[in-house]
Amino acid sequence: MATDKQSAEKEYTVEEKLSALYQLQTMMTEIDKIKTLRGELPLEVQDLEDEIAGLETRLQNYQSDIKDFETSVVEQKNKISDSTSLIEKYKSQLDNVRNNREFDNLSKEIEFQGLEIEFSEKKIREFSEAITLKKEEIAGLSEKLEGRKADLVQKKGELEQIVSETKQDEEKLREKAKKLEAAIEPRLLTAFKRIRKGARNGLAVVYIQRDACGGCFNKIPPQKQMDIKLRKKIIVCEYCGRIMIDPELAGVEE
Repeated sequence: MATDKQSAEKEYTVEEKLSALYQLQTMMTEIDKIKTLRGELPLEVQDLEDEIAGLETRLQNYQSDIKDFETSVVEQKNKISDSTSLIEKYKSQLDNVRNNREFDNLSKEIEFQGLEIEFSEKKIREFSEAITLKKEEIAGLSEKLEGRKADLVQKKGELEQIVSETKQDEEKLREKAKKLEAAIEPRLLTAFKRIRKGARNGLAVVYIQRDACGGCFNKIPPQKQMDIKLRKKIIVCEYCGRIMIDPELAGVEE
């Protein structure tokens, strides 16, 4: 079966190959037009989805920060409670001191715990301010997020409408292109796709226009034009690399 297939492929003339490539190019150009009709909408939708994901991650991080700050506030309040208990304990012990040394030691402990309370109160104020700031940032981010979500719904609606209007045409074109690709030898099809990918306007096969390449518009020498018209071999433009055919094969009158 493989041998029969290969021999069948070899039966295609250069003219038939060029004709098939041009037909494929025409179909792909129509698909490109449909994509152009959709414009930048698919990219805009993707950008909005990425931005929304980023905003949601930032919101989660801010909420996590608030929880950490709240935990730190509780820890500092516990330290204040512990220091307050120690101060009360040391003050009660002052009534039973036996000498100045014990009195001085207890007084220093009371003073130290008092400083610890002041430090904890300072930290609580800092954490509370940080919580307030984070909550303000969350409010701003939440508002921005809702706006972006509304934009996304609108853009998706626009895209879905355009896709629904053009989907049937695109599917028919792609089905025809797929059948046509099966009749083109793999090496030639790979070259076609490579050229098309590198071409700014997606044109891999062009016909001669006013003695010039229909892709880059560089002049083609008369002898090469004659070779193209003979359709005996596949000829590419020496400037842009596109496959060239004569207007008659493209169904165009010069």
